[in-house]
Amino acid sequence: MDNSGKKLLKDILICIESIESYLGSSKRFDEYDVNFLIQDAVERNLITIGEAMNRFLVLLPEIPLTNARRVVDARNKLTHGYDEIENVQVWNILINHLPILKIEVKNLLDE
Repeated sequence: MDNSGKKLLKDILICIESIESYLGSSKRFDEYDVNFLIQDAVERNLITIGEAMNRFLVLLPEIPLTNARRVVDARNKLTHGYDEIENVQVWNILINHLPILKIEVKNLLDE
């Protein structure tokens, strides 16, 4: 993998780790649901992850990443359909999809 692909993966990893730091160890939806500052920070990082993923898919389409297309779709919805997104949808991404993506990205960077 060239440096451009690695840079995109590093950007994704940095955003995931930032989101993890915002959520803290408790990772409680009820806390997230009422904290607009954290919601804004998380959504901003999800948008960055989606954009980096989109660029990665264009650059290296042969490298599979679980739910890569869904990550890009989430970015598009956050950006263009922001008024249709509910916190529970974002929470689902945070809890069910980001941990898998983090592992895959780390594995690719370690190769």
